[in-house]
Amino acid sequence: MSGTKPDILWAPHQVDRFVVCDSELSLYHVESTVNSELKAGSLRLSEDSAATLLSINSDTPYMKCVAWYLNYDPECLLAVGQANGRVVLTSLGQDHNSKFKDLIGKEFVPKHARQCNTLAWNPLDSNWLAAGLDKHRADFSVLIWDICSKYTPDIVPMEKVRLSAGETETTLLVTKPLYELGQNDACLSLCWLPRDQKLLLAGMHRNLAIFDLRNTSQKMFVNTKAVQGVTVDPYFHDRVASFYEGQVAIWDLRKFEKPVLTLTEQPKPLTKVAWCPTRTGLLATLTRDSNIIRLYDMQHTPTPIGDETEPTIIERSVQPCDNYIASFAWHPTSQNRMIVVTPNRTMSDFTVFERISLAWSPITSLMWACGRHLYECAEEENDNSLEKDIATKMRLRALSRYGLDTEQVWRNHILAGNEDLQLKSLWYTLHFMKQYTEDMDQKSPGNKGSLVYAGIKSIVKSSLGMVESSRHNWSGLDKQTDMQNLNEERILALQLCGWIKKGTDVDVGPFLNSLVQEGEWERAAAVALFNLDIRRAIQILNEGASSEKGDLNLNVVAMALSGYTDEKNSLWREMCSTLRLQLNNPYLCVMFAFLTSEAGSYDGVLYENKVAVRDRVAFACKFLSDSQLNRYIEKLTNEMKEAGNLEGILLTGLTKDGVDLMESYVDRTGDVQTASYCMLQGSPLDVLKDERVQYWIENYRNLLDAWRFWHKRAEFDIHRSKLDPSSKPLAQVFVSCNFCGKSISYSCSTVPHQGRGFSQYGVSGSPTKSKVTSCPGCRKPLPRCALCLINMGTPVSSCPGGSKSDEKVDLSKDKKLAQFNNWFTWCHNCRHGGHAGHMLSWFRDHAECPVSACTCKCMQLDTTGNLVPAETVQP
Repeated sequence: MSGTKPDILWAPHQVDRFVVCDSELSLYHVESTVNSELKAGSLRLSEDSAATLLSINSDTPYMKCVAWYLNYDPECLLAVGQANGRVVLTSLGQDHNSKFKDLIGKEFVPKHARQCNTLAWNPLDSNWLAAGLDKHRADFSVLIWDICSKYTPDIVPMEKVRLSAGETETTLLVTKPLYELGQNDACLSLCWLPRDQKLLLAGMHRNLAIFDLRNTSQKMFVNTKAVQGVTVDPYFHDRVASFYEGQVAIWDLRKFEKPVLTLTEQPKPLTKVAWCPTRTGLLATLTRDSNIIRLYDMQHTPTPIGDETEPTIIERSVQPCDNYIASFAWHPTSQNRMIVVTPNRTMSDFTVFERISLAWSPITSLMWACGRHLYECAEEENDNSLEKDIATKMRLRALSRYGLDTEQVWRNHILAGNEDLQLKSLWYTLHFMKQYTEDMDQKSPGNKGSLVYAGIKSIVKSSLGMVESSRHNWSGLDKQTDMQNLNEERILALQLCGWIKKGTDVDVGPFLNSLVQEGEWERAAAVALFNLDIRRAIQILNEGASSEKGDLNLNVVAMALSGYTDEKNSLWREMCSTLRLQLNNPYLCVMFAFLTSEAGSYDGVLYENKVAVRDRVAFACKFLSDSQLNRYIEKLTNEMKEAGNLEGILLTGLTKDGVDLMESYVDRTGDVQTASYCMLQGSPLDVLKDERVQYWIENYRNLLDAWRFWHKRAEFDIHRSKLDPSSKPLAQVFVSCNFCGKSISYSCSTVPHQGRGFSQYGVSGSPTKSKVTSCPGCRKPLPRCALCLINMGTPVSSCPGGSKSDEKVDLSKDKKLAQFNNWFTWCHNCRHGGHAGHMLSWFRDHAECPVSACTCKCMQLDTTGNLVPAETVQP
């Protein structure tokens, strides 16, 4: 355009062509260069594309604005607005279609010459062209032309015909517009409103005006300075953008009094704003002398009239090239693609890449969105990482009701898959604690029951200085070894370790038999040896060697044991001391460590980390003095807390130390499920109130809700309220009377005052057909069900359409006034409702409210209304 910076336009229907406009019109063709070399004479636009010049049109001087014809035919018809106010139709190609050949060169002339500022083709009636002109005191500034008009004046004044002093040929002229609007004003920008063929939005000198061509004498307008560059959002026809200086205003035509949003003011004046035609709510703006295009992403849905909340805007900037940008144009079909032109006509093809947002689903699926595409991460067939993920494990355990077995507590490790040895140790420990707590409470209520849940560390401290050692005989050998006399506390510790059963009997025989049945031959032999029964240990090893899954090398170990001697300088002791570390099984290794150790020094057994903690602690209780045992338990407890080893719960119990240990475990694994169930098992009230415990419990509840395990979460809440009565939630929702405001549900559940029966309030005496049709407080009737038209409070079974099965329900058995089908339900939007059973039945087949003349789509407003609990879906 003469004397101004160049502008650029994409062809509306030819996705590979664009026009550059300055002093002349240049048509370019875009080609991909991915698999080909750059042709001679082509201009590089990007790494993947180049442009070839097809034609140049220099027949229309004094250009001020250009608009491309929106129809397919003719393909390259353009309207050019000139400095003298004329609008000329021109073409950029050889069009042999005689039907439209007469349009080329046609001119539309205003009464008074002044500059044409803007042009806009009607998107619905393609023959209508709107032109916006500068102000003239005796003329209109908005002219709408019909390009197919045949009107040509007989006499045309020479000052209106001549484009230049040297022009002598008179062209086809049209001087009578279809419509004339905006008298005695200036029009700076125009756009047609897509929702109606005859609505035109114009940016006048001091206001935005909406002209209705059906009644041109009236217009709707709002006073504002933001009148330049008006453009309609192609995806939301009531949203319009305009600008003034460095500020962009966003308008809602349904609420046209003021802008719904004003974007951040730029330090330099704006030159262009444009909505992206392929992306919802994406607005691009360009400022003068800048190489940056600023993008505003309107991340919101259209707000209804009267809603004062501002939409959420995500602002970002892109830099298509290094030089200043004169203009830009969005591609009509390629997503987020634009082309920019610099003042020296250098062009660049550029794609605005979307932000990539990642999302983990509650079932560990990874998805990400980029533009209109949604991608899902697929696991490889042989990849077992998903099975190892703690979220997957917790989800499967929740389906198997893990943690909810409060009778046979030890079975919870089986529900967890029976694969984790730490979980097995934890749940056996909790089982023994529960068992011996109940036993102690029966013998002496309030005595030492709470001590059991405090762990072995507290039990051992309570018996310091009360135990003496003595010589004990080996079973089957004529030898003696120093061993501690077992008091009540040490016996309790051995019981918690699982070595002996409850009672005063200290026989480990039942425990050895259970280990043999499970095939743990080496562990059983070690426990027998620690109880000075070497003959039983040898017998167990021989049984293991002869079993189907046993190791034949156990016979060799049994042979080595049979040669045991307590002589310090014997060859047997020397060989066992050096070769025991080569044994693969840790229990075989500690057996020889025990036999070759000095009295009172059993580090080879106590610090063998591969041996179960319960076995090492039980060994320490039998052979260490009080001071040694206390130091060892203290040291081992600290190690377990630092490592987050669940076997350490045996030592810490469900105390503050236990919470510290569980915190390390959760930090290491993320298993809030086990932490929640464990702490609820028998922790005192002060431990349950610990912030960390509450945090684990709430996170696990949120996880169950996220997995849509609503029934499982309800079971967990019931389980929690049984073990922690203080956690029982209060009623959060209740039905209150519209007249007196009292709670209907509370009033009905309490005994009426002054001896009045429920029958006085409309409630029958039968518990199976309880009904409260009026407020117990003020006796005003309750609302009616929108479907059966019977007062709320009447059971569904006594309503038309009620099922017979409801009549047989014994409500008194469950201590419920009404089953779910009888509950009060209503829509929070339209306030209509009725019996829950009737509402569910209605919305299975309907979307709108059952009340006549109400168009509220009640069920669609409920985001979880159509969801199915995930427990019903196979994992």
